Amino acid sequence: MLISLDFTTLVANTVESQFGSDGSPYEKRVDARGRESEPVCIEGEIPFEIPEGWEWARLESVTTYIQRGKSPKYSTVEKYPVIAQKCNQWSGFSVEKARFIDPATVSKYADERVLKDGDLLWNSTGLGTLGRMAVYDSAKNRYGWAVADSHVTVIRTREDWLDYRYAFAYFAGPSVQSVIEEQASGSTKQKELAQETVRNYLIPLPPLAEQRRIVERVGELMPLVEEYGELEDAREALDAALPGRLRKSVLQLAVQGGLVPQDPADEPAGVLLERIRGQRRQLVAEGKMRAPKGGESIIFAGSDGRRYEKRVDARGRESEPVCIEGEIPFEIPEGWEWARLESVTTYIQRGKSPKYSTVEKYPVIAQKCNQWSGFSVEKARFIDPATVSKYADERVLKDGDLLWNSTGLGTLGRMAVYDSAKNRYGWAVADSHVTVIRTQEDCLDHRFAFVYFAGPSVQSVIEDQASGSTKQKELAQETVRNYLIPIPPLAEQHRIVGQFCAALSKLTNQ
Repeated sequence: MLISLDFTTLVANTVESQFGSDGSPYEKRVDARGRESEPVCIEGEIPFEIPEGWEWARLESVTTYIQRGKSPKYSTVEKYPVIAQKCNQWSGFSVEKARFIDPATVSKYADERVLKDGDLLWNSTGLGTLGRMAVYDSAKNRYGWAVADSHVTVIRTREDWLDYRYAFAYFAGPSVQSVIEEQASGSTKQKELAQETVRNYLIPLPPLAEQRRIVERVGELMPLVEEYGELEDAREALDAALPGRLRKSVLQLAVQGGLVPQDPADEPAGVLLERIRGQRRQLVAEGKMRAPKGGESIIFAGSDGRRYEKRVDARGRESEPVCIEGEIPFEIPEGWEWARLESVTTYIQRGKSPKYSTVEKYPVIAQKCNQWSGFSVEKARFIDPATVSKYADERVLKDGDLLWNSTGLGTLGRMAVYDSAKNRYGWAVADSHVTVIRTQEDCLDHRFAFVYFAGPSVQSVIEDQASGSTKQKELAQETVRNYLIPIPPLAEQHRIVGQFCAALSKLTNQ
């Protein structure tokens, strides 16, 4: 049994989870009269294995209050603060940036909406703010009263079951923050974490005494982590010596068309992309390929010389063009085109969290396997052989797959190319911190794509494209799909790759 507490005196509909005879976790609902629903397998929701004596629980089962704030009537009278997203930083809660409620409306707020010490304040909307969390601290609120606005979800734990400090440590960690945008709904620019999603979040529940020991240990380790981070920054600064800068220069020169001369006889990239779009439309019509969300992207130059983008759905209906000039990082030669990455790939997918095993047979590629020096399987961990059948064929890595590290300070943005010749096990998948990109090779050479994504035009701004805290940046899958990439003619891509390798070899041997 994963949840052993009796909640029927507290709620009308409670959740119980248990392991089935097949070893998979199941969930059932028990109402106030003790009537049980049919068990449902939730294996796909479990993000990682937990120690014996711990249990998985839905957040609503171990809290007394989960509620989004509401939109207030604001006032210039600085008496009753409203806690907004900007008040909640990973560095802690602050009332200094709060606005204030009209005093005449304060009586409309139920007592449960007034914030209490230990309330978790979870930012629930917006690109770059979604998922950020702070803990309410009345000692930092000189006004003595506060409520949340509609962009913040308030979570009040039941302290005899769930220590709010432990809950904060879990929700601030990578198992939640690295997939927070995938849990949210809405557009790329306006993600929203629904209240029902928050209520149904799974949280690992240690014994209460262990929760408190974990919190104390985290408090002891954080200063050491910060010190290590400073040392890592210093090491990276040393790595950025002259050879590194030269390499970056060659990378940028390559993807801007300055490494090899253009050949007028090459088929222009615009013709190539239009042919690829036709092929993709046919595959969608035949049910062999899923239509891109929002339609196929087409980027073109307008009569004013600026770049525009329109979307074309499976029926050929076109959206209104939108100017994207502000997104274009640099100018490209005539005959090249800009494209969204999803338009020139066949697969973009984050890996998933595996059930690990000591049986060294089926490796899982993690961030440490992907270095700028290349791909290596030596630091991989291994999947439980009994779970291998749960991985779809498309998740199994193929030669030329780009493995893009998508979370973490110091690892975010690092990329390698999968090479089966370096994998003696003959099979591998990625974990949830790595995004797999599979290019459409008759349109985009994976080696050229690697040169582009390894270059300074991407790497110098990678953290700006990511969401999350300074210490736990995360590159959302949707962000990867929408990355702009320059597309030269295919023959020129091959020449660029060859010339780049030759230039890099010269630099290395100097």
